[in-house]
Amino acid sequence: MRSVTDSTIVQTLEQMRSVGLDRLDAQLLLLHALGRPPHDRAWLVAHDADKVSTSVSIGIEQLVKRRLNGEPMAYLTGHKEFFGMDLEVDARVLVPRPDTETLVEWALDILSGRPSANVMDLGTGSGAIALAIKKCRPELRVQGVDCSADALTVARANAQRHHLDVHFSPGSWLSDVAETFDLIVSNPPYIADKDPHLAALVHEPQQALTSGADGLDAIRHIVAQTPGRLQPGGWLLLEHGYDQATSVRRLLAQASFLQLQSRKDLAGVERCSGGQWHPTPQCA
Repeated sequence: MRSVTDSTIVQTLEQMRSVGLDRLDAQLLLLHALGRPPHDRAWLVAHDADKVSTSVSIGIEQLVKRRLNGEPMAYLTGHKEFFGMDLEVDARVLVPRPDTETLVEWALDILSGRPSANVMDLGTGSGAIALAIKKCRPELRVQGVDCSADALTVARANAQRHHLDVHFSPGSWLSDVAETFDLIVSNPPYIADKDPHLAALVHEPQQALTSGADGLDAIRHIVAQTPGRLQPGGWLLLEHGYDQATSVRRLLAQASFLQLQSRKDLAGVERCSGGQWHPTPQCA
């Protein structure tokens, strides 16, 4: 796309479309460049004859190049909506997906009627899951762990932005955690190392995406660690790939979890699996 001095809003949108950008992306990027909120698309129509400054046009040109190169919209605008919250995101963290809201909804169902529950979000990234739970249930104690210092910086900024008291700390899953919880949730890496879909995710942090030859290494690790960190009757809920539900339920069964279940996302895909922990009574 070539910057054109004195272009109007409608002409700028036409230029963006002409180089291959879809209509919605063009509108959102132009709103972002103009400093307007993403829901203000009607403003573009009402002001379609307004001139776009040269500096804004140059900025749009760079945004369009990045978008056409496959960079997520959330990284270009710096924001992503998740569970009714406007989260700040960038290339230090995965972009929160709508599918993950299935995990939050299941967590809230389990936490219903538990006013003093202690909740841990493993591999918290942007903090999306932990913050969504805390927003809906402010009386709960909610924590998040991540091995990435960069991700924790983003998560803490989002907690401050939404005035939510969630404690974020560094750690490798549960290795550095001593206390026990009523609920442990995680959206861990679950893509196989050589999965062809990775080509479309090249802009996102790969360590937050891949997990061994079958994509289940992180989930195996979490399942192995969790029994010693759950209160009796506590739950472990895991997001996973579209074809991994049976394997994850098998891992949970092998670790002696009960009440094994899976939840489907809006597309009808089993997106999350979990189980309840009941320690075996010790013989006298």
